[in-house]
Amino acid sequence: MDRLDAMRLFTRVVDRRSFTQAAHDLDIPRSTATEVIRRLEARLGVRLLQRTTRTVRPTLDGEAYYRRCLAILDDVEDAEGAFRGAAPKGLLRVEVQGTLARHFLMPGLPDFLAHHPAIEIAMSESERWVDVVREGVDCVLRWGTLPDSDLVARPVALLPRITCAAPAYVERYGAPRTIAELAGHRTVGLRSITTGAVRPLEFQAANGSKRVVAVATPLSVTGTETFLSGIRLGLGLAQMPTFHVAQDLASGRLLRLLPDHPVPPGPVSVLYPRNRQLSPRVRLFIDWVVQRFAAASGGGTAIAPPEV
Repeated sequence: MDRLDAMRLFTRVVDRRSFTQAAHDLDIPRSTATEVIRRLEARLGVRLLQRTTRTVRPTLDGEAYYRRCLAILDDVEDAEGAFRGAAPKGLLRVEVQGTLARHFLMPGLPDFLAHHPAIEIAMSESERWVDVVREGVDCVLRWGTLPDSDLVARPVALLPRITCAAPAYVERYGAPRTIAELAGHRTVGLRSITTGAVRPLEFQAANGSKRVVAVATPLSVTGTETFLSGIRLGLGLAQMPTFHVAQDLASGRLLRLLPDHPVPPGPVSVLYPRNRQLSPRVRLFIDWVVQRFAAASGGGTAIAPPEV
């Protein structure tokens, strides 16, 4: 078994957490798989796998080697596929904020996968800042202003936002008519997992400049669904992407506030490593993401929300 085959076996053992299942997948005897990994560890001079009676897990060195193997095997597959004129295939590792996945990506995935049956998508959801190189992620889809990084950030969309609150909040605190009237009000804050900072209220002036307004924030959370739940419960007013609260606005569960004071739109970006040649499947997926957001650019804004 050559080095590439040994890498394929090693990554399969890590994925399956089992020598027996990995050997079965590759149609080789289990004893052969065990011997190949033993020789691989001897050649590298490190222990790659932690074996127990019930499972197999990579060591820290094994995890690092696993990520490198994935990148190498992807490059080999893409190079050979380009010469064969083959359709893009293989595993695509994507990190997405859950709200964006549910509203924009998931509705279109059946069609995407039907047209590209050789592509397998492993989608992870989180709000945290991901180390794409160390964690072996191909691309990341993020909402909001991005921190400085070495990643390439391709703009995907600018999604409209509004200021809103629950009827219960308005009954208790009133509906501000001007920005100045926000004094004495309170917000539900969305707190960054990465920096710990709470996103402030922002308004856009006629000349395009932004105005940041400080309002008391008795509750701040890191999850978008919990954030929306707090708004619905009347714990504070907040600024939300219009698509995310469209049904709440249509049903009257939330009310739009300050309609004459627009909120800056929220940018959506797809990020990927600067020093990595994008594989055909990654390029294909990114182009599809751009098309999905273009097709759904009015997501939620077509519903005229009630105003107070």
